[in-house]
Amino acid sequence: MQIGKVIGTVVATRKDDSLVGSKLMITQPLNFKSEFDGKPLIAVDTVGAGIGELVIFTEGTAARNAAKKYDSSINAAIVGIVDNIDVWED
Repeated sequence: MQIGKVIGTVVATRKDDSLVGSKLMITQPLNFKSEFDGKPLIAVDTVGAGIGELVIFTEGTAARNAAKKYDSSINAAIVGIVDNIDVWED
């Protein structure tokens, strides 16, 4: 699992049948200092996240399992909304 920030939405009127009914969010991966870390990706939202929220997302088979769409083309899914992050540095 990884931390990210929802930075937008995607609306696609034509898409694979396995994605029908799925909310698609543009998610920017972050490091633990809340700095952008990598390229944004499109993730299926399984928890009702909104733009600007910090989220936990997963990729690959775990994403398909979270969305309960086991034979779909899903490669990333938002699986949690972050309330707080505490990082201790020595």
